[in-house]
Amino acid sequence: MAVDTFDTYLAEKTAYIEDKLTPALEQVGVPTALYESMNYSLMAGGKRLRPMLVLAVLEALDKPIERGVPFAVALEMIHTYSLIHDDLPAMDDDDLRRGKPTNHKVFGEATAILAGDALLTRAFSFIAESYRERTDVSALTTVNLIAELGKRAGATGMVGGQMADIEGESKRLELNELEFIHEHKTGDLLIAALRGGGYLAEASEKQMEKLTRYGYCIGLAFQIQDDILNVEGDAAELGKAVGSDAERQKATYPSLLGLEESKVRVAALIASAKAALAEAGLEHSALTPLADYVSNRKK
Repeated sequence: MAVDTFDTYLAEKTAYIEDKLTPALEQVGVPTALYESMNYSLMAGGKRLRPMLVLAVLEALDKPIERGVPFAVALEMIHTYSLIHDDLPAMDDDDLRRGKPTNHKVFGEATAILAGDALLTRAFSFIAESYRERTDVSALTTVNLIAELGKRAGATGMVGGQMADIEGESKRLELNELEFIHEHKTGDLLIAALRGGGYLAEASEKQMEKLTRYGYCIGLAFQIQDDILNVEGDAAELGKAVGSDAERQKATYPSLLGLEESKVRVAALIASAKAALAEAGLEHSALTPLADYVSNRKK
């Protein structure tokens, strides 16, 4: 898939997913301010990579993408909640996210915290409610989806990575400690997307194993590229400040390995990701160019 073709694919899938997001928030009895805060961050833009991965796996295994919509939407809710909380003064204390004021700057800290909590819990209820009404997704698959997402988003996954990241700010990290942070803080939700798509597409055990490997590689590559962009990216294109990691003396791949070696690591991870797809017989899907997109992205 050529770059321009993949850009078109990305735009189509982003638009497709975004049409499904706001309706998923609609529940009777939600306080207006809370709803507005949730919707503000959920619809603030972004690459929508995680939901797109769910749909791409289904496409690769010749299953209808509609089957993956509830899980894809839930993933984006959880990703959004994590960003709201990351931006809080007690965490990264950021004023901008995707070129817009962060949630707590618009709605206040208390509402931002509650909006994150509400998005997290809505994600799980939305999966259960949506698949309960479908005949093409078994109860066992639904349970597997909920268990996978809980594991990857929780204390042994993304939240654990965030905790390690906070603890790492008070000491000089070794490379393996930094990789642990990246693996869980960023990689686990990507793996959840891929494995969720695999469950929904009835993937084989080998395919699930290779999808997990692929997710690990692109997740780590994504975060290293993020570190690189914090050094040499364009603030206007990124939608956030450049150089903030260095100002906070935060451990990053460029600070530990240097900028050029960090780029070498990204290339090696992308090659490994592509190899995993080839071994699973999935290299002809949109997943292969997505790996290139991760390494070449500028925002």
